[in-house]
Amino acid sequence: MIRNSCAIAALILTAACGGAETTNTAMPADDTMMMANDAMPIENSSAASESATATLAKADGSAAGSAVATATPEGLAVTVSVTGITPGAHGVHVHMTGKCDAPGFTTAGGHWNPASTQHGLENPQGAHAGDMPNLNVADDGTGTLTFTLRSGTMAQLLDADGSAFVVHAGPDDQKTDPSGNSGDRVACGVFAAG
Repeated sequence: MIRNSCAIAALILTAACGGAETTNTAMPADDTMMMANDAMPIENSSAASESATATLAKADGSAAGSAVATATPEGLAVTVSVTGITPGAHGVHVHMTGKCDAPGFTTAGGHWNPASTQHGLENPQGAHAGDMPNLNVADDGTGTLTFTLRSGTMAQLLDADGSAFVVHAGPDDQKTDPSGNSGDRVACGVFAAG
């Protein structure tokens, strides 16, 4: 009975009975401490969303690889790895809407462009936040590319309408606004945190 009274007193007074143990079940002494404790899981969950992955698929639904965006001090490092894509150079971009409806993937919208710039890594009035160099695909249909996007943030990438990664049929000329004349969209994937 005395032991139970000590336990109840510890919960009410937020002090351990006899100093032997402290628990996290005691109520905090003031609202400030509660707000700080409540904020901690939010900070941890935001740290967990410092990367996002888009699983790429072709219009027929077959797997086409992935694109992974990771927040770095220099920007968003995007690594794309494709399979089953026609050999040659392909324009690849982050697109502004997280939707990939086949067959044309037009639901992904235009290139990701939160700063409203022009298109192309060689355009003096560009580039879009989602513009990347061309991806070279080998004869076996595979290719990889890593490129750091210098503008745009993870929060913008994963905003309310999301964003997508798109592989185009042809090469991007890196200067023609708004799309670089890179042709049809042959693979697409929606970015998801994690």
